[in-house]
Amino acid sequence: MQNLRGTYVHRGDAIRRARRVKQTLLALGFCVATGVIAASREPATVNAEPTPKPEKNSFFVTPGEARKLQNELATARGELDMVKAQFDRASRIIDYSRRYAITAGMASSIFDAALGEGIDPDLAFRLVRLESEFNPRAKSPVGAIGLTQLMPTTAVQYQKGVKLQDLYDPDTNLKIGFRYLRNLMKLYGGNVELALVAYNRGEYAVDTDRKAGRDPRNGYQRKVLGTYKGTGIIQQSMPR
Repeated sequence: MQNLRGTYVHRGDAIRRARRVKQTLLALGFCVATGVIAASREPATVNAEPTPKPEKNSFFVTPGEARKLQNELATARGELDMVKAQFDRASRIIDYSRRYAITAGMASSIFDAALGEGIDPDLAFRLVRLESEFNPRAKSPVGAIGLTQLMPTTAVQYQKGVKLQDLYDPDTNLKIGFRYLRNLMKLYGGNVELALVAYNRGEYAVDTDRKAGRDPRNGYQRKVLGTYKGTGIIQQSMPR
């Protein structure tokens, strides 16, 4: 028989044998490792207590509690709205006080009276500035009195029993003056200019000019309005 030791065929057989031995050792090593791991595990005991389940954090609100919470929430919202409204009012009053160089008390009286009668505060301040320069004791040569320069005969039409001396009281004067202006704007269909001219000249003079085809405006409306572009009326005003 031919001696094949050292030939290519022999070398191939040796490589294949080494590969088989390596595969066998790997297989045995895997089996041994598996056995070791299995042996190291602690067997479960029959009497072992079951793992307790975590308790659920239950939250239940009764109908009565729900109603109470809803009421408390509604109250809190109402209080928050009130605080916001008060803050807005204070901010605007301070702004008017600085703009017109008047006391906060005077600005507060004009602001509140205007809102109470449905008049835009921006227009109200302009009117009072032109009529009296914010002087509650002002009196014209024809007898117009106070902050909004009311004639006593006009004032009594909007507040029964009001006396001449009452018109020097800022709150009374402002309330009646703004109520009169509001009525004029309603009379002239929301036309702010005509309402202001009538406030200055009287309804009779304005109506007479209009019927005769004349323009009743005398420039008073421009002095009051300036750059004002509003409607003169606020939507949340109380019906008159």
